[in-house]
Amino acid sequence: MPSTPSPEDTVTRSPRRTLVAAFVVVATSLGVALGPASPVAAAPAKDPVIVVAGTFSPAFANEVLADRLRADGQTVRIFELPTLGTQDLRLTAQALDAFADGVRSQTGAAKVDLVGHSQGGLVARAYVKWYGGASEVDSLVTLGTPNRGTYVANLANVLGFGNCLAIVACEQMRIGSSFLNALNAGDDTIGTVRYTTIRTWQDELVRPVDNATLYDGATNVLVQNPCWARVVGHVGLIYDGTVYSGIRTALAGGPVRLSCWAL
Repeated sequence: MPSTPSPEDTVTRSPRRTLVAAFVVVATSLGVALGPASPVAAAPAKDPVIVVAGTFSPAFANEVLADRLRADGQTVRIFELPTLGTQDLRLTAQALDAFADGVRSQTGAAKVDLVGHSQGGLVARAYVKWYGGASEVDSLVTLGTPNRGTYVANLANVLGFGNCLAIVACEQMRIGSSFLNALNAGDDTIGTVRYTTIRTWQDELVRPVDNATLYDGATNVLVQNPCWARVVGHVGLIYDGTVYSGIRTALAGGPVRLSCWAL
C-alpha cells in the first residue's frame, strides 16, 4: 500500500512548491514587464541625389563631388547634359525629367535632390518649374548658376562672334534672354522645394556674381562670407571642400553652414 505522507514530508514539500510557484509568478511578471522591446523607428531614408553637370562638363568630371556625397551615405547619379549643354535648355530639362523618373523607379524613392553646377542649375530649375519636378524634387542646390544671366554670354555678341557662336544654350544664358525671362517670371521658389544657391566672388563665368542668387525665400550663400580667405573659381565649385560643406548641410534640410578650412 502507498505510504501516507508523514507530517515531516508535508512540511518539507510545501516550501518547495511555494518557491516554484513564486518563481513562475516572478518570471511571468518579468516577461510582461520586459517583453519584446518596442521597435525603434528607422531613420528616414535619404533622397537619392542627382548631380546635374555644367556646360562642356562630362560625367567623370563630377565624380569628386559624387564621391563626397556617397561617403556621406547618399545614393548618387550624375546627369551629363545632352550635347554637353549646347542644345536648348528646355530639351535638356525634359531629358533630366526622364532621368529623374528612372532614378526614382530604380531606388523606390518618391523624390530626388538636385545639385546643379552652372548651366546644370538652370536645367534643374526648368525641370522643377515646367516638367513636373515640383512634386518630384525635395531640395535643389545650384553652384555658380547664372540664374539671372551672365555678361560672359553677352560678351560673345559684343566681340562680334554673334549669337554666342551659334550655341543655343549660351544665348539662353545671356542677361535678358527670353528663356531667363520666362524662367524667372513669378516665384523663384516653386512649391515645397528647398532652394539653395552657392556662389563665389572669384567666379570667372558668372558676372556679376550676384546674378547667381534667387529670390522668394531661397537660401543664398556666398563662399567668402564668412570664409573671406577662400579662393574658389567657377569650376572649383564642384571640387572645393568648403563648398561641399554647404551642399551637405543644405541637403540635410537644416541651416546652411560652411566649414572654411575643409579640404
